[in-house]
Amino acid sequence: MDATLPAVAEELLREIQKAFQETSQVPDDLLSALKFVFGASAVPALDLVDHQSVTRILSPSGRTVYQVLGSSGKLYTCYASCHFCSCPAFAFSVLRKNDSLLCKHLLAIYLSQALGTCQELTVSDKQLTSLLLMEGSLSLS
Repeated sequence: MDATLPAVAEELLREIQKAFQETSQVPDDLLSALKFVFGASAVPALDLVDHQSVTRILSPSGRTVYQVLGSSGKLYTCYASCHFCSCPAFAFSVLRKNDSLLCKHLLAIYLSQALGTCQELTVSDKQLTSLLLMEGSLSLS
C-alpha cells in the first residue's frame, strides 16, 4: 500500500494477505472484520475482486494508476497513492460526508493486491497521459 490507511485498516489487510497466502482462503472472522472496518463498501469490493475488475496500469516513468471496472460497467480511475477514485460515491461519501474510509473501488484495489488478483498492464507514458486526460478507458491502438 502506497499511502497510509488508518492502522487498523492496514493491519486487517495484512492479516487478510497472510491468511490467503497460507490457506488460499479468507477466514470468516477476517471477512467480518472487513465489513466492520469498511462498512457497506466491503461486500461490493469483494465482488469486484471476484470478477477480476482491478487493473494496475504501469508506465516506463514509474507512474502507476488503477482502473476498476465498476458493477455498472463504467471504468473508474483510481490513485492508491493518495486514496482517490473518480467515482461519485468517493466524492460524496468519502470527501463530502466523510462517513466512509474508502469507496468500493479503492477497497477492491487493496484487496486485489492482498489476494494477488490484480491484473497488470504496461503502457507507454504517452498512453498513460492520454488515459489520464480522457478519464476513460485505455485504447491501445
